[in-house]
Amino acid sequence: MNCGRSSSNLPSAEDSPWILSNSVSVSMTKKNTIWNRLLDTILPRHCSICDSRLGFDEKAICGSCATRLPRTHYELTADYNPMTVLFQGIVPIEKAVAFVHFNPHNASARLIYAIKYYRHPDYAMAMGEIMAKELLSSGFFNDIDAIVPVPLSRRRLHQRGYNQSEYLARGVSKITSIPVITKALRRKHFLQSQTMLGHTERQKNVENMFVLRDASALSDRHILLIDDICTTGATAMACIQEMQVAKNIRFSILTLGLTDH
Repeated sequence: MNCGRSSSNLPSAEDSPWILSNSVSVSMTKKNTIWNRLLDTILPRHCSICDSRLGFDEKAICGSCATRLPRTHYELTADYNPMTVLFQGIVPIEKAVAFVHFNPHNASARLIYAIKYYRHPDYAMAMGEIMAKELLSSGFFNDIDAIVPVPLSRRRLHQRGYNQSEYLARGVSKITSIPVITKALRRKHFLQSQTMLGHTERQKNVENMFVLRDASALSDRHILLIDDICTTGATAMACIQEMQVAKNIRFSILTLGLTDH
């Protein structure tokens, strides 16, 4: 006597395609995990700060260095902190957060230099994810409609091979599911790096540097502008001044680092 269901009553893969697709998905995930672990064994990844070998689940920085990053915790007072003060009375922003303090001698410097100058867009993507995960509980992203990374000029993009701010934005988007808009704002040209310039020189260097190509893509939205480093805020100000042409637009800012003054 057969007390179970007869084989004729069992759903087939043809009748229930999800059974097949689900099993394939699980199988592919297992294969990818095995392959990634094998790659990690053959080509081990290293921490961008201390150079120790990364664990399988670690990205860009090891757990030890991650705990030592000089976090600002500005997300706790996102509407008023040392970063928002830079923009007061100049451009309208709702909130601004820098994830870490930056100076050439702290733990964040080597990470940021690797992202900007040593061809590690993967580090930028990973840090975007890390930032988003840590800021989620503060509600920082709750009313953000879209993300706009600060664009590079064509020449600078060709030289570097990638836009680190866009990779940061992609990392944030991966965690938050907020869409990234890259075509609405364009950088006209690259004059010189902001790195060695003073406050006034920085403002002149980015004056009229950006052009809004598609105002409709930004209208009626709360835009999160993302950049790698904020020093005087001149670049972000120039971007916002150009994007203000869009109708009924609001702005917030997120950067990986804020330069210590």
